[in-house]
Amino acid sequence: MPRFEFPGSQGTPLAARLELPEGEPKAYALFAHCFTCNKDVVAAARLARGLTAAGVAVLRFDFTGLGGSEGEFENTDFSSNVGDLVAAADHLREQYAAPQLLIGHSLGGAAVLAARHAVPEVRAVATIAAPADPGHVAGLLGEQRSEIELNGEAEVVLAGRKFRIRKSFLEDIAAQPQASRIRGLKAALLVMHSPVDAEVGVENARAIFDTARHPKSFVALDGADHLLTDRDDAAFAAEILAVWAKRYLA
Repeated sequence: MPRFEFPGSQGTPLAARLELPEGEPKAYALFAHCFTCNKDVVAAARLARGLTAAGVAVLRFDFTGLGGSEGEFENTDFSSNVGDLVAAADHLREQYAAPQLLIGHSLGGAAVLAARHAVPEVRAVATIAAPADPGHVAGLLGEQRSEIELNGEAEVVLAGRKFRIRKSFLEDIAAQPQASRIRGLKAALLVMHSPVDAEVGVENARAIFDTARHPKSFVALDGADHLLTDRDDAAFAAEILAVWAKRYLA
């Protein structure tokens, strides 16, 4: 599978990998990973494998300041993540073919809903454990949220790692018009969510689904955790996604 870099929204190189099916790809998909994760988490690998088995090529990459990508995480926000996604779509369009399918996990799901409008070739969007509004992330910051608002920035421990979060990040996620984006998506939508997700409650899936217009589908990832760390859960999500996507990809 080809590994390469392309310039992100802030001009720094982003690490990417393109997974190709056997033979000519039927279509191309773009995957956005979860908040503070990277392109190589179990869920991303399993989903990509399921799609390539169905003939769909998948590009996954690390957002600015994460994984193998350059840049400083503390200088990023939700809008820059969306910009990174658009840059990835532009790279696919220039080098291969524009993505027809966007897939996002957790905050990456919110990002693909926002990025869809800047990628006109997209025919379908799939979210996994996504918040209905990017502002949901503010609740993960705990007591440090007050420190960020008071001092302009603070170190926050997320998934066992330290990240510096700035006040501009909070202001950016609070200003996103996510509901109107979902309502005007103009693409088929698949919402996948676990009813027992402890990080992003399933009520977020209901809000996304109710806001969106048809065609739309919902699949419960029963018993799965937020990150789909159980390989069987990730494989199930991949199978569902591959079958669903066939209906919409040219």
